[in-house]
Amino acid sequence: MKPLTTKLSLFVITLLLSLNGVAQEFQGQATYISKSTLELGNWGKRLSEAQKKEVKARLKNRLEKTYTLNFNKEESFFEEGDKLDAMSGATDSWGKNFAAGDQYKNVKTNTQIQDQEFYGKRFLVKDELQPIQWIMGSETKQIGNYTCFKATASIPSDELTWYSFSWDKLRRGNPTETADGETVEPEIPMTEVEAWYAPQIPVGHGPSEFWGLPGLILEVSAGDTTMLCSKLVLNPEEKLKIEAPDKGKEITKKEYQATLVAKMAEFRNNRMGRSRR
Repeated sequence: MKPLTTKLSLFVITLLLSLNGVAQEFQGQATYISKSTLELGNWGKRLSEAQKKEVKARLKNRLEKTYTLNFNKEESFFEEGDKLDAMSGATDSWGKNFAAGDQYKNVKTNTQIQDQEFYGKRFLVKDELQPIQWIMGSETKQIGNYTCFKATASIPSDELTWYSFSWDKLRRGNPTETADGETVEPEIPMTEVEAWYAPQIPVGHGPSEFWGLPGLILEVSAGDTTMLCSKLVLNPEEKLKIEAPDKGKEITKKEYQATLVAKMAEFRNNRMGRSRR
């Protein structure tokens, strides 16, 4: 059972937002710090501790990022801060091909629109919001001034990173057939997600692909990445701009992922062809 104070706070905020039509005008801006761990694998075993620290220091800009989420009751707009290459400080042209673009979500219409760029071509990815079956917990913790509740979910990894690419997607391949003629589907990797949401902020928004909880998500961990809200401003004096991207070739998430896989397979085949000459 949720504490009585939380229920009262939620009631008071909802009441205040409803007065004089303010509910439609309610806005907020959340700043998130994203941190990812780096697994060096077998390659890392050959490095000294000093070398490992140097690699992680040089890749800090790729492992630690800042994002902004502007939102109202129904819509949100999520974007990354400065996108600089960790090695040179210049624009990371290679990484840009597989990074999440500016993202618009509408929880009322179940709509997601995202601006993606892949090798100089612009795409407008339009689709439904990521389906998430949250398991609600009773555990709480304090994040800033807000009492947050825990929720967990298990989501197909490829669906969370539809805008990115890994060679595993090519290696997993298509369904195979056994000697008995049975079709064997490739195993679907899953990502375990842990989110902390604040019922005192009664909106169903969150960073990246995450949404659908009865309060703003202030912290979320998925795989090796954690996003934590470091700053939150409700009803800022200057009105926030929350608009969907509208430029680029319209495409769905599934079609966009298929485009990435096909292009990378083409690159691999061309490279293998040259190496045989």
